[in-house]
Amino acid sequence: MKKYNEEVESMSTANIMIIGKTGVGKSTLINNVFREKLVETGIGKPVTQHISKITKKGVPLTIYDTKGLELDSEVQEEIKKEIVGQIDRTLLSQNEKDYIHVAWYCINSSSNRIEDFELEWINEFSKKLPVLIVMTQCMGLQYKEFESYIRNLNLPVVNVVPTLAEEIVISEDIIIPPFGLTQLVDVTYNCLDEAAKKAFINAQKVNLEKKVVAARLAVLPYVSTNFVTGFTPIPFADATILVPSQIAMIAHLTVIFGINVEKTLITSIVTAIGGVGGATALGRTIVANVVKFIPGVGTAVGGVISGTTAAILTAALGYAYIEVMNKIALRLYEGKKIDNSEIITMMKRAYEEQLKKGKDIISGTKLK
Repeated sequence: MKKYNEEVESMSTANIMIIGKTGVGKSTLINNVFREKLVETGIGKPVTQHISKITKKGVPLTIYDTKGLELDSEVQEEIKKEIVGQIDRTLLSQNEKDYIHVAWYCINSSSNRIEDFELEWINEFSKKLPVLIVMTQCMGLQYKEFESYIRNLNLPVVNVVPTLAEEIVISEDIIIPPFGLTQLVDVTYNCLDEAAKKAFINAQKVNLEKKVVAARLAVLPYVSTNFVTGFTPIPFADATILVPSQIAMIAHLTVIFGINVEKTLITSIVTAIGGVGGATALGRTIVANVVKFIPGVGTAVGGVISGTTAAILTAALGYAYIEVMNKIALRLYEGKKIDNSEIITMMKRAYEEQLKKGKDIISGTKLK
């Protein structure tokens, strides 16, 4: 838990300016893209008269939310100055965590219009940062015509993304499902720097595949480290030397998925895989199964096997944990509950399957 907290605190933030008139659906969009109900539970601090800063502890995301765009032209000019001023201040900041990385300019598709002042704003903001036009509440064929109209304006934006953030129930038999959020996440992700990308993957809940891919890549350095750690002339080296690295890996993977965990849950997961003693016994089993295929095993080969065993144990733990975290995230984002006993069962089964894969791979390699 200490390592997990360190990982969270060291993470950068993804900062998004969300611009749009009242009633355009910004709150619904935010709450369906990100893993917390930020608009309901976040602390919105006013930074100017028409801009609020929304954050929540443990979520590496800052949203700058605008209001009042539907008011008269004099107020609109004030708002524009505030937005430009806020963007400029963050660009001049010495802290990279303050930078506004991208702007979502939200337009309600049912309005079927984009005003002249909005075109002016989009052109001006695009000179300072990437801008996405997000069409909200898209239904029927009408929004497609509106989308074509906006695209034909050839505005200097990254993309135009039609969305429906929440399903709409027309009748018992007719339900319009949400769409466009995955594209919005993917396009936004491509606008971010590397540090902000990591934070954004954590904060968003739409594209779980991005979390899985990032987590699998994150496992590799730990596997390499433990291969070196285990490279010793003692074939049955005590697996406890792998524990600090594996703890760091588990904390790292947990942060990527953005799932709040409790100490009891982590303890249960460790128990499910047999603890350190169980890991050592499993490691010896792997070594024994490999060694029996290799006649005349010497000290050097024993060292290689030990390093390989360490790598297999670490990879199995990492990939099993990713599999379980993905299932937990999917369940939680669907609003469903999952109890610890179910998680323990899933973790044990996934870890055993990953170990079998590792043993088969290394045995097959040695036999060749």
